[in-house]
Amino acid sequence: MTGRLYGVGLGPGDPELITVKAARLIGEADVIAYHAARHGRSIARSIALPYLREGQVEELLLYPLTTETTDHPGGYQGALDDFYADCAQRLAAHLDAGRTVVVLAEGDPMFYGSYMHLHKRLAHRYPTEVVPGVTSVSAASAVLGRPLVERDEVLTVLPGTLPAETLAERLGGPDPAAVLKLGRTFTKVRDALAETGRLDDAWYVERATMGGQRVAPLKDVDPDGVPYFALALLPSPAAARTFVPETPQNEGPGEVAVVGLGPAGRDWLTPEAQEALAAATDIVGYGPYVDRVAPNPRQRRHRTDNRVEAERARHALELAASGARVAVVSSGDPGVFAMASAVLEAAGDFPGVPVRVVPGLTAAQAVASRAGAPLGHDFCVLSLSDLLKPWEVVARRITAAAAADLVLAIYNPASRSRTWQVAAARDLLLEHRAPQTPVVIGRDVGGPQESVTVTTLGDLDPAVVDMRCLLIIGSSTTRVTGDGVVYTPRRYP
Repeated sequence: MTGRLYGVGLGPGDPELITVKAARLIGEADVIAYHAARHGRSIARSIALPYLREGQVEELLLYPLTTETTDHPGGYQGALDDFYADCAQRLAAHLDAGRTVVVLAEGDPMFYGSYMHLHKRLAHRYPTEVVPGVTSVSAASAVLGRPLVERDEVLTVLPGTLPAETLAERLGGPDPAAVLKLGRTFTKVRDALAETGRLDDAWYVERATMGGQRVAPLKDVDPDGVPYFALALLPSPAAARTFVPETPQNEGPGEVAVVGLGPAGRDWLTPEAQEALAAATDIVGYGPYVDRVAPNPRQRRHRTDNRVEAERARHALELAASGARVAVVSSGDPGVFAMASAVLEAAGDFPGVPVRVVPGLTAAQAVASRAGAPLGHDFCVLSLSDLLKPWEVVARRITAAAAADLVLAIYNPASRSRTWQVAAARDLLLEHRAPQTPVVIGRDVGGPQESVTVTTLGDLDPAVVDMRCLLIIGSSTTRVTGDGVVYTPRRYP
Protein backbone atom coordinates (compact mmCIF):
# COMPACT_ATOMS: atom_id res chain seq x y z
CA MET A 1 0.00 0.00 0.00
CA THR A 2 1.56 3.29 -1.11
CA GLY A 3 0.91 6.67 0.37
CA ARG A 4 -1.08 9.45 -1.27
CA LEU A 5 0.35 12.65 -2.71
CA TYR A 6 -1.44 15.98 -2.37
CA GLY A 7 -0.52 19.25 -4.05
CA VAL A 8 -2.20 21.76 -1.75
CA GLY A 9 -2.82 25.38 -2.73
CA LEU A 10 -2.39 27.81 0.17
CA GLY A 11 -3.85 30.90 -1.44
CA PRO A 12 -2.13 34.29 -1.74
CA GLY A 13 -0.75 34.61 1.78
CA ASP A 14 -3.43 35.19 4.39
CA PRO A 15 -3.71 31.91 6.37
CA GLU A 16 -7.49 32.48 6.61
CA LEU A 17 -7.72 32.18 2.81
CA ILE A 18 -6.65 28.54 2.94
CA THR A 19 -9.59 26.33 1.99
CA VAL A 20 -11.21 24.09 4.58
CA LYS A 21 -10.03 21.03 2.68
CA ALA A 22 -6.45 22.29 2.46
CA ALA A 23 -6.36 22.97 6.20
CA ARG A 24 -7.67 19.49 6.96
CA LEU A 25 -5.15 17.75 4.71
CA ILE A 26 -2.25 19.75 6.13
CA GLY A 27 -3.23 18.73 9.65
CA GLU A 28 -3.64 15.06 8.71
CA ALA A 29 -0.46 14.64 6.61
CA ASP A 30 2.45 12.47 7.68
CA VAL A 31 4.92 14.51 5.62
CA ILE A 32 4.87 18.24 4.80
CA ALA A 33 7.07 19.31 1.88
CA TYR A 34 7.77 22.91 0.86
CA HIS A 35 10.18 24.87 -1.31
CA ALA A 36 12.53 27.63 -0.22
CA ALA A 37 15.38 29.68 -1.64
CA ARG A 38 18.98 29.33 -0.42
CA HIS A 39 18.21 31.36 2.72
CA GLY A 40 15.89 28.53 3.87
CA ARG A 41 12.89 30.71 4.73
CA SER A 42 9.66 29.31 3.22
CA ILE A 43 6.68 31.56 2.63
CA ALA A 44 4.57 28.45 2.05
CA ARG A 45 5.43 27.04 5.46
CA SER A 46 4.70 30.36 7.17
CA ILE A 47 1.22 30.42 5.60
CA ALA A 48 0.49 26.82 6.61
CA LEU A 49 2.00 27.14 10.10
CA PRO A 50 -1.36 27.51 11.96
CA TYR A 51 -2.44 24.14 10.56
CA LEU A 52 0.72 22.10 11.18
CA ARG A 53 0.80 19.63 14.04
CA GLU A 54 3.56 18.34 16.23
CA GLY A 55 5.34 15.19 15.05
CA GLN A 56 4.95 15.73 11.31
CA VAL A 57 7.96 15.06 9.09
CA GLU A 58 9.05 18.19 7.21
CA GLU A 59 10.88 17.99 3.88
CA LEU A 60 12.62 21.26 2.97
CA LEU A 61 13.09 21.43 -0.81
CA LEU A 62 15.91 23.97 -1.14
CA TYR A 63 16.36 25.48 -4.60
CA PRO A 64 20.00 25.16 -5.78
CA LEU A 65 19.75 28.57 -7.47
CA THR A 66 17.27 31.30 -8.31
CA THR A 67 18.65 34.04 -10.58
CA GLU A 68 22.39 33.37 -10.28
CA THR A 69 24.54 31.60 -12.85
CA THR A 70 25.59 27.96 -12.63
CA ASP A 71 28.37 25.72 -13.90
CA HIS A 72 25.95 22.80 -14.30
CA PRO A 73 26.62 21.08 -17.67
CA GLY A 74 22.95 21.45 -18.53
CA GLY A 75 22.89 25.09 -17.60
CA TYR A 76 20.13 26.72 -15.55
CA GLN A 77 17.40 24.35 -16.73
CA GLY A 78 19.61 21.31 -16.24
CA ALA A 79 20.29 22.30 -12.64
CA LEU A 80 16.59 22.68 -11.93
CA ASP A 81 15.74 19.39 -13.64
CA ASP A 82 18.22 17.56 -11.41
CA PHE A 83 16.81 19.37 -8.37
CA TYR A 84 13.23 18.35 -9.12
CA ALA A 85 14.29 14.77 -9.84
CA ASP A 86 16.03 14.60 -6.46
CA CYS A 87 12.98 16.11 -4.69
CA ALA A 88 10.70 13.58 -6.39
CA GLN A 89 12.94 10.74 -5.27
CA ARG A 90 12.87 11.95 -1.66
CA LEU A 91 9.06 12.18 -1.66
CA ALA A 92 8.73 8.81 -3.41
CA ALA A 93 10.56 7.18 -0.50
CA HIS A 94 7.82 8.42 1.86
CA LEU A 95 5.04 7.39 -0.53
CA ASP A 96 6.53 3.91 -0.94
CA ALA A 97 6.47 3.58 2.84
CA GLY A 98 2.71 4.36 2.88
CA ARG A 99 2.99 7.92 4.19
CA THR A 100 0.66 10.72 3.13
CA VAL A 101 2.64 13.59 1.59
CA VAL A 102 1.36 17.15 1.26
CA VAL A 103 3.36 19.51 -0.94
CA LEU A 104 2.61 23.12 -0.02
CA ALA A 105 2.15 25.62 -2.85
CA GLU A 106 1.53 29.35 -2.58
CA GLY A 107 -1.51 30.43 -4.58
CA ASP A 108 -2.70 27.56 -6.76
CA PRO A 109 -0.49 24.47 -7.30
CA MET A 110 -1.06 24.48 -11.07
CA PHE A 111 -0.70 28.25 -11.61
CA TYR A 112 3.02 29.08 -12.13
CA GLY A 113 3.76 26.82 -9.15
CA SER A 114 6.79 24.65 -8.37
CA TYR A 115 4.53 21.78 -7.34
CA MET A 116 3.68 21.00 -10.97
CA HIS A 117 7.27 19.81 -11.60
CA LEU A 118 6.83 17.19 -8.86
CA HIS A 119 3.35 16.34 -10.12
CA LYS A 120 4.71 15.47 -13.57
CA ARG A 121 7.26 13.13 -11.99
CA LEU A 122 5.03 11.42 -9.41
CA ALA A 123 1.32 11.59 -10.34
CA HIS A 124 1.54 8.62 -12.75
CA ARG A 125 3.10 6.46 -10.03
CA TYR A 126 1.04 7.26 -6.91
CA PRO A 127 -2.55 8.20 -6.01
CA THR A 128 -2.53 11.99 -6.34
CA GLU A 129 -4.92 14.86 -5.74
CA VAL A 130 -4.51 18.58 -6.40
CA VAL A 131 -6.31 20.98 -4.07
CA PRO A 132 -6.79 24.36 -5.77
CA GLY A 133 -6.07 27.65 -4.04
CA VAL A 134 -6.87 31.34 -4.46
CA THR A 135 -4.47 32.82 -7.01
CA SER A 136 -2.47 36.02 -6.60
CA VAL A 137 -4.43 37.52 -9.50
CA SER A 138 -7.75 36.96 -7.70
CA ALA A 139 -6.30 38.32 -4.48
CA ALA A 140 -4.97 41.44 -6.22
CA SER A 141 -8.37 42.12 -7.76
CA ALA A 142 -10.00 41.70 -4.35
CA VAL A 143 -7.68 44.04 -2.43
CA LEU A 144 -7.87 46.59 -5.26
CA GLY A 145 -11.67 46.38 -5.21
CA ARG A 146 -11.89 46.28 -9.00
CA PRO A 147 -13.37 43.47 -11.15
CA LEU A 148 -10.97 41.51 -13.32
CA VAL A 149 -13.30 40.89 -16.25
CA GLU A 150 -16.87 41.64 -17.23
CA ARG A 151 -19.12 40.26 -19.95
CA ASP A 152 -17.07 39.30 -23.05
CA GLU A 153 -13.71 40.70 -21.91
CA VAL A 154 -10.66 38.42 -22.07
CA LEU A 155 -8.13 38.26 -19.23
CA THR A 156 -4.48 37.85 -20.23
CA VAL A 157 -1.97 36.62 -17.63
CA LEU A 158 1.71 37.12 -18.44
CA PRO A 159 5.00 36.44 -16.64
CA GLY A 160 7.18 39.52 -16.39
CA THR A 161 10.12 37.40 -17.57
CA LEU A 162 8.88 37.55 -21.18
CA PRO A 163 10.92 39.64 -23.67
CA ALA A 164 10.00 43.33 -23.77
CA GLU A 165 8.62 43.17 -27.29
CA THR A 166 6.38 40.21 -26.39
CA LEU A 167 5.03 42.05 -23.35
CA ALA A 168 4.24 45.12 -25.45
CA GLU A 169 2.53 43.00 -28.08
CA ARG A 170 0.35 41.13 -25.57
CA LEU A 171 -0.56 44.28 -23.62
CA GLY A 172 -1.51 46.27 -26.70
CA GLY A 173 -5.22 45.42 -26.68
CA PRO A 174 -8.00 46.93 -24.56
CA ASP A 175 -8.75 43.84 -22.43
CA PRO A 176 -7.74 43.29 -18.79
CA ALA A 177 -4.32 41.83 -18.03
CA ALA A 178 -2.09 40.77 -15.15
CA VAL A 179 1.70 40.62 -15.23
CA LEU A 180 3.27 38.40 -12.55
CA LYS A 181 6.80 37.92 -11.22
CA LEU A 182 7.74 41.59 -11.22
CA GLY A 183 10.83 41.91 -9.02
CA ARG A 184 13.76 42.58 -11.39
CA THR A 185 11.40 42.74 -14.39
CA PHE A 186 9.47 45.76 -13.09
CA THR A 187 11.14 48.40 -15.26
CA LYS A 188 10.67 46.31 -18.39
CA VAL A 189 6.97 45.80 -17.60
CA ARG A 190 6.44 49.50 -16.84
CA ASP A 191 8.08 50.46 -20.14
CA ALA A 192 5.84 48.01 -22.04
CA LEU A 193 2.76 49.54 -20.45
CA ALA A 194 3.94 53.03 -21.32
CA GLU A 195 4.65 51.98 -24.90
CA THR A 196 1.11 50.66 -25.33
CA GLY A 197 -0.47 53.73 -23.69
CA ARG A 198 -1.85 51.76 -20.73
CA LEU A 199 0.46 52.90 -17.94
CA ASP A 200 -2.12 55.30 -16.47
CA ASP A 201 -4.60 52.43 -16.09
CA ALA A 202 -2.17 49.99 -14.45
CA TRP A 203 -2.09 49.17 -10.74
CA TYR A 204 0.71 47.75 -8.63
CA VAL A 205 -0.18 45.15 -5.98
CA GLU A 206 2.52 43.80 -3.65
CA ARG A 207 2.07 40.83 -1.31
CA ALA A 208 -1.74 40.83 -1.63
CA THR A 209 -3.52 39.80 1.62
CA MET A 210 -0.17 39.52 3.50
CA GLY A 211 1.24 41.70 6.24
CA GLY A 212 3.32 43.84 3.87
CA GLN A 213 0.50 44.41 1.40
CA ARG A 214 0.87 47.49 -0.77
CA VAL A 215 -1.42 48.90 -3.49
CA ALA A 216 -0.54 51.90 -5.67
CA PRO A 217 -0.80 53.27 -9.21
CA LEU A 218 1.99 51.48 -11.02
CA LYS A 219 3.40 54.68 -12.55
CA ASP A 220 4.14 55.99 -9.02
CA VAL A 221 6.15 52.94 -7.86
CA ASP A 222 9.93 53.17 -7.34
CA PRO A 223 11.60 50.23 -9.13
CA ASP A 224 14.09 49.79 -6.30
CA GLY A 225 12.88 47.22 -3.82
CA VAL A 226 10.03 45.74 -5.89
CA PRO A 227 9.77 42.09 -4.73
CA TYR A 228 9.11 38.97 -6.74
CA PHE A 229 5.70 38.65 -5.05
CA ALA A 230 4.24 41.70 -6.77
CA LEU A 231 2.16 42.03 -9.91
CA ALA A 232 0.84 44.61 -12.33
CA LEU A 233 -2.91 44.63 -12.90
CA LEU A 234 -4.99 46.18 -15.64
CA PRO A 235 -8.52 45.60 -14.30
CA SER A 236 -11.70 45.57 -16.36
CA PRO A 237 -12.11 48.89 -18.21
CA ALA A 238 -15.81 48.67 -17.42
CA ALA A 239 -14.96 48.85 -13.72
CA ALA A 240 -13.89 52.47 -14.12
CA ARG A 241 -17.41 53.49 -15.07
CA THR A 242 -19.61 54.56 -12.18
CA PHE A 243 -23.09 53.08 -12.17
CA VAL A 244 -25.84 55.68 -11.86
CA PRO A 245 -29.43 54.39 -11.51
CA GLU A 246 -31.74 55.59 -14.24
CA THR A 247 -34.44 56.41 -11.67
CA PRO A 248 -34.02 57.26 -7.98
CA GLN A 249 -35.06 54.58 -5.53
CA ASN A 250 -38.57 54.77 -4.03
CA GLU A 251 -39.82 57.11 -6.77
CA GLY A 252 -43.51 56.38 -7.33
CA PRO A 253 -45.53 53.58 -5.73
CA GLY A 254 -44.11 50.27 -4.63
CA GLU A 255 -46.27 47.17 -4.63
CA VAL A 256 -48.28 44.84 -2.43
CA ALA A 257 -47.69 41.10 -2.71
CA VAL A 258 -50.26 39.05 -0.79
CA VAL A 259 -48.20 35.98 0.07
CA GLY A 260 -49.36 32.51 1.07
CA LEU A 261 -47.00 30.96 3.63
CA GLY A 262 -48.47 27.47 3.36
CA PRO A 263 -49.63 25.56 6.43
CA ALA A 264 -46.35 25.52 8.38
CA GLY A 265 -42.60 26.06 7.97
CA ARG A 266 -40.18 26.86 5.18
CA ASP A 267 -40.52 23.41 3.58
CA TRP A 268 -44.11 24.26 2.65
CA LEU A 269 -43.18 27.66 1.14
CA THR A 270 -43.09 28.00 -2.67
CA PRO A 271 -40.04 29.55 -4.40
CA GLU A 272 -42.26 32.39 -5.64
CA ALA A 273 -43.34 33.14 -2.08
CA GLN A 274 -39.74 33.02 -0.86
CA GLU A 275 -38.75 35.52 -3.56
CA ALA A 276 -41.58 37.88 -2.64
CA LEU A 277 -40.64 37.78 1.05
CA ALA A 278 -36.95 38.34 0.28
CA ALA A 279 -37.70 41.38 -1.92
CA ALA A 280 -40.03 43.04 0.59
CA THR A 281 -39.19 46.14 2.59
CA ASP A 282 -42.20 45.64 4.88
CA ILE A 283 -43.93 42.52 6.24
CA VAL A 284 -47.57 43.02 7.26
CA GLY A 285 -49.89 40.47 8.83
CA TYR A 286 -51.45 38.76 11.81
CA GLY A 287 -48.76 38.50 14.48
CA PRO A 288 -48.20 34.70 14.51
CA TYR A 289 -47.98 34.67 10.70
CA VAL A 290 -45.46 37.53 10.64
CA ASP A 291 -43.42 35.57 13.20
CA ARG A 292 -43.13 32.70 10.70
CA VAL A 293 -41.08 34.92 8.37
CA ALA A 294 -37.37 34.85 9.26
CA PRO A 295 -36.34 38.24 10.74
CA ASN A 296 -34.31 40.55 8.55
CA PRO A 297 -33.07 43.85 10.05
CA ARG A 298 -33.49 45.50 6.63
CA GLN A 299 -37.24 44.91 6.78
CA ARG A 300 -39.92 46.57 8.91
CA ARG A 301 -42.45 44.21 10.50
CA HIS A 302 -46.04 45.23 11.20
CA ARG A 303 -47.82 42.74 13.49
CA THR A 304 -51.58 43.17 13.98
CA ASP A 305 -54.52 41.42 15.62
CA ASN A 306 -56.44 38.81 13.66
CA ARG A 307 -59.69 40.78 13.52
CA VAL A 308 -58.51 43.93 11.73
CA GLU A 309 -58.25 42.67 8.15
CA ALA A 310 -59.59 45.85 6.53
CA GLU A 311 -57.30 48.12 8.53
CA ARG A 312 -54.35 45.81 7.82
CA ALA A 313 -55.07 45.91 4.10
CA ARG A 314 -55.29 49.70 4.00
CA HIS A 315 -52.07 50.01 5.99
CA ALA A 316 -50.24 47.80 3.50
CA LEU A 317 -51.56 49.82 0.55
CA GLU A 318 -50.59 53.11 2.22
CA LEU A 319 -47.05 51.81 2.72
CA ALA A 320 -46.86 50.75 -0.92
CA ALA A 321 -48.22 54.12 -2.08
CA SER A 322 -45.20 55.74 -0.40
CA GLY A 323 -42.77 53.47 -2.29
CA ALA A 324 -42.52 50.39 -0.06
CA ARG A 325 -42.52 46.81 -1.33
CA VAL A 326 -45.00 45.17 1.02
CA ALA A 327 -45.60 41.49 1.64
CA VAL A 328 -48.96 40.83 3.31
CA VAL A 329 -48.67 37.34 4.75
CA SER A 330 -51.36 34.72 5.27
CA SER A 331 -51.21 31.13 6.42
CA GLY A 332 -52.03 28.60 3.73
CA ASP A 333 -53.26 30.32 0.55
CA PRO A 334 -54.05 34.06 0.77
CA GLY A 335 -57.13 33.60 -1.42
CA VAL A 336 -58.77 31.02 0.87
CA PHE A 337 -60.38 32.67 3.91
CA ALA A 338 -57.40 35.04 4.06
CA MET A 339 -56.04 38.47 3.13
CA ALA A 340 -56.20 38.53 -0.67
CA SER A 341 -59.90 39.50 -0.75
CA ALA A 342 -59.42 42.24 1.87
CA VAL A 343 -56.47 43.78 0.03
CA LEU A 344 -58.17 43.68 -3.38
CA GLU A 345 -61.32 45.19 -1.90
CA ALA A 346 -59.36 48.10 -0.41
CA ALA A 347 -57.17 48.51 -3.50
CA GLY A 348 -59.94 50.45 -5.26
CA ASP A 349 -58.96 53.47 -3.17
CA PHE A 350 -55.31 53.16 -4.27
CA PRO A 351 -55.50 53.05 -8.10
CA GLY A 352 -51.77 53.51 -8.66
CA VAL A 353 -50.60 50.68 -6.40
CA PRO A 354 -50.06 47.28 -8.06
CA VAL A 355 -51.29 44.25 -6.14
CA ARG A 356 -50.38 40.64 -6.89
CA VAL A 357 -51.42 37.43 -5.15
CA VAL A 358 -48.75 34.79 -4.50
CA PRO A 359 -50.49 31.43 -3.89
CA GLY A 360 -49.64 29.01 -1.12
CA LEU A 361 -50.37 25.40 -0.21
CA THR A 362 -53.74 25.29 1.54
CA ALA A 363 -54.47 23.66 4.89
CA ALA A 364 -57.00 21.39 3.15
CA GLN A 365 -54.33 20.11 0.76
CA ALA A 366 -51.86 19.59 3.60
CA VAL A 367 -54.27 17.61 5.78
CA ALA A 368 -55.52 15.60 2.80
CA SER A 369 -51.96 14.63 1.86
CA ARG A 370 -51.28 13.33 5.35
CA ALA A 371 -54.45 11.21 5.33
CA GLY A 372 -54.19 9.95 1.74
CA ALA A 373 -56.48 11.39 -0.95
CA PRO A 374 -59.85 12.25 0.61
CA LEU A 375 -60.25 15.16 -1.83
CA GLY A 376 -59.93 12.86 -4.83
CA HIS A 377 -63.38 13.79 -6.17
CA ASP A 378 -65.62 16.87 -6.00
CA PHE A 379 -65.38 18.68 -2.69
CA CYS A 380 -66.59 21.82 -0.94
CA VAL A 381 -64.49 24.23 1.16
CA LEU A 382 -66.43 25.87 3.98
CA SER A 383 -65.76 27.90 7.13
CA LEU A 384 -67.75 27.31 10.30
CA SER A 385 -66.99 30.81 11.58
CA ASP A 386 -70.06 33.02 11.89
CA LEU A 387 -68.07 36.22 12.54
CA LEU A 388 -68.48 37.48 8.95
CA LYS A 389 -71.69 35.66 7.98
CA PRO A 390 -74.71 34.48 10.02
CA TRP A 391 -74.94 30.90 11.22
CA GLU A 392 -78.12 30.41 9.22
CA VAL A 393 -76.07 30.80 6.01
CA VAL A 394 -73.42 28.39 7.29
CA ALA A 395 -76.07 25.80 8.18
CA ARG A 396 -77.81 26.15 4.82
CA ARG A 397 -74.52 25.57 2.97
CA ILE A 398 -73.63 22.53 5.09
CA THR A 399 -77.00 20.99 4.31
CA ALA A 400 -76.64 21.74 0.58
CA ALA A 401 -73.15 20.20 0.41
CA ALA A 402 -74.27 17.17 2.39
CA ALA A 403 -77.30 16.64 0.13
CA ALA A 404 -75.06 16.95 -2.94
CA ASP A 405 -72.81 14.21 -1.54
CA LEU A 406 -69.70 16.43 -1.65
CA VAL A 407 -66.64 15.89 0.51
CA LEU A 408 -66.33 18.86 2.89
CA ALA A 409 -63.12 20.56 3.98
CA ILE A 410 -64.12 22.60 7.02
CA TYR A 411 -61.99 25.57 8.12
CA ASN A 412 -62.23 27.49 11.41
CA PRO A 413 -64.24 24.74 13.12
CA ALA A 414 -63.98 26.15 16.65
CA SER A 415 -62.35 28.80 18.81
CA ARG A 416 -62.31 29.79 22.46
CA SER A 417 -65.55 31.73 21.98
CA ARG A 418 -67.14 29.31 19.48
CA THR A 419 -67.51 25.81 20.90
CA TRP A 420 -70.89 24.57 19.67
CA GLN A 421 -70.66 24.77 15.84
CA VAL A 422 -68.83 21.44 15.37
CA ALA A 423 -71.61 19.50 17.07
CA ALA A 424 -74.25 21.45 15.15
CA ALA A 425 -72.48 20.80 11.83
CA ARG A 426 -72.15 17.08 12.66
CA ASP A 427 -75.85 16.79 13.34
CA LEU A 428 -76.73 18.54 10.06
CA LEU A 429 -74.43 16.22 8.14
CA LEU A 430 -75.87 13.10 9.79
CA GLU A 431 -79.22 13.96 8.24
CA HIS A 432 -77.68 13.07 4.85
CA ARG A 433 -74.60 10.94 5.67
CA ALA A 434 -74.18 7.55 7.32
CA PRO A 435 -72.58 7.49 10.79
CA GLN A 436 -69.74 5.41 9.28
CA THR A 437 -68.70 8.26 6.96
CA PRO A 438 -64.92 8.79 7.35
CA VAL A 439 -63.73 11.99 9.04
CA VAL A 440 -60.16 13.30 9.11
CA ILE A 441 -59.09 15.67 11.90
CA GLY A 442 -55.80 17.39 11.04
CA ARG A 443 -54.17 19.55 13.69
CA ASP A 444 -51.05 21.74 13.23
CA VAL A 445 -50.10 19.81 10.07
CA GLY A 446 -46.46 20.57 9.24
CA GLY A 447 -45.87 22.03 12.70
CA PRO A 448 -44.24 20.60 15.82
CA GLN A 449 -47.56 19.41 17.31
CA GLU A 450 -48.90 17.77 14.15
CA SER A 451 -51.53 15.08 14.59
CA VAL A 452 -53.87 13.43 12.09
CA THR A 453 -56.79 11.38 13.38
CA VAL A 454 -59.19 9.29 11.30
CA THR A 455 -62.60 8.70 12.85
CA THR A 456 -66.23 8.53 11.71
CA LEU A 457 -68.99 11.10 11.57
CA GLY A 458 -70.95 9.23 14.23
CA ASP A 459 -67.95 9.11 16.58
CA LEU A 460 -66.75 12.69 15.97
CA ASP A 461 -66.09 14.28 19.38
CA PRO A 462 -66.37 18.10 19.19
CA ALA A 463 -64.27 18.41 22.36
CA VAL A 464 -61.08 17.36 20.48
CA VAL A 465 -61.49 20.04 17.78
CA ASP A 466 -60.05 23.56 18.17
CA MET A 467 -59.08 26.52 15.96
CA ARG A 468 -55.85 24.85 14.83
CA CYS A 469 -57.76 21.93 13.33
CA LEU A 470 -59.16 21.32 9.88
CA LEU A 471 -61.86 18.72 9.30
CA ILE A 472 -62.41 16.68 6.15
CA ILE A 473 -65.82 14.96 6.05
CA GLY A 474 -66.01 12.19 3.47
CA SER A 475 -68.73 11.56 0.91
CA SER A 476 -70.70 8.34 0.47
CA THR A 477 -67.84 6.97 -1.68
CA THR A 478 -64.92 7.87 0.61
CA ARG A 479 -63.05 4.80 1.85
CA VAL A 480 -60.55 3.89 4.60
CA THR A 481 -58.06 1.10 3.91
CA GLY A 482 -56.87 -1.40 6.45
CA ASP A 483 -53.76 0.74 6.95
CA GLY A 484 -55.89 3.77 7.81
CA VAL A 485 -55.40 5.55 4.46
CA VAL A 486 -58.40 7.66 3.44
CA TYR A 487 -59.29 8.21 -0.22
CA THR A 488 -62.24 9.19 -2.38
CA PRO A 489 -62.37 7.33 -5.73
CA ARG A 490 -62.33 9.33 -8.96
CA ARG A 491 -65.35 7.38 -10.29
CA TYR A 492 -68.82 8.09 -8.92
CA PRO A 493 -71.34 5.22 -8.98
